[in-house]
Amino acid sequence: FNAGQVINAVELIKKAKRPLIYAGGGVITSEASAELREFAEKRRIPVTTTLMGLGAFPGTNPLSLGMLGMHGTRYANYAVSECDLLIAIGARFDDRVTSKIDTFAPNAKVIHIDIDAAEIGKNVHADVPIVGQVKEVLQAINSKLEPVDEDHNAEWLETINRWKDEYPLRYGKPVEGRIMPQHIVEKIYELTQGDAIITTEVGQNQMWTAHYYKFKHPRSFITSGGLGTMGFGLPAAIGAKIACPDKTVIDIAGDGSIQMNIQELAVAVENKLPVIVCILNNHYLGMVRQWQGLFYEGRYSYTDISCQPDFVKLAEAYGAIGIRVKEYSDVEPALKRALASTDKPVIIDFWVEREADVFPMVPSGASLLNMLGGD
Repeated sequence: FNAGQVINAVELIKKAKRPLIYAGGGVITSEASAELREFAEKRRIPVTTTLMGLGAFPGTNPLSLGMLGMHGTRYANYAVSECDLLIAIGARFDDRVTSKIDTFAPNAKVIHIDIDAAEIGKNVHADVPIVGQVKEVLQAINSKLEPVDEDHNAEWLETINRWKDEYPLRYGKPVEGRIMPQHIVEKIYELTQGDAIITTEVGQNQMWTAHYYKFKHPRSFITSGGLGTMGFGLPAAIGAKIACPDKTVIDIAGDGSIQMNIQELAVAVENKLPVIVCILNNHYLGMVRQWQGLFYEGRYSYTDISCQPDFVKLAEAYGAIGIRVKEYSDVEPALKRALASTDKPVIIDFWVEREADVFPMVPSGASLLNMLGGD
């Protein structure tokens, strides 16, 4: 990497009044999570991540803002819009992050660190471009920065904490007693203490997991980001369990996506892999239904999938354990039973509120400040 550009980056970091770190999956692939945490804590800089960057920085850290972008937290998106220095690390400024690109981080100088030179300046101009391994670049930056005291960035952090208080992630009450899907993700986090490996399918289940499970470690969240491949979660969970047999591995799935590759349950049974599949079953292709409801005047087309297999009987047909949950009071016992399995996969079919939506949401073509819901 260019040592002169590192010096330029350090000078911008020292001068910034409202700095923000935007971390992507490149931090994880570069195994630079420790360096990222050192950098953020040394300079008291808040951190937001992409979907693929979740776990690169502990979600439990007070400096964490969670995910930014189309389904990011309000406070992360507000921080992007108000920062005066954006430090992009191992991220590519894709459209799910930037939304309306000419309104993205309008007040900020940009430092962009990435191994791929083609990504730098492709979508957003970089005032300080640094091509190099994220881990090595962060080590160089950290070596040139001194720790700051608690007064550093105090006003900026107070503003962000106020946004966190005013706009926390929240969800409504269920209709007709159905379970809210967000509650299930929260309960999974509580029972695993955030130490499981979580995989997801693609759709609403993926976004609810990103919101309500606080990932503390890199490589603890395995999902299909850029390609958005439905059917990814179960095979990924099987692979994760083989690689990490001592870890709890849970696939948080939708009833649409899980049917893309559910036959791989046979592999889990044959190899006695106690992976857990939590189906957030709303009998819809939920994300498509959400878009049709919000932007197409409720003209629903091919999203109702009420005609579906009995997932409990299907699990049992493969030789796995099947559990159905329709009541709040049964959520925790079902999860505890699944977590106790040592040699069989478990499918839990959670019947959730059918029309629960993923919020906040930035409509296509809008700026990050024009979010729906979550207020």
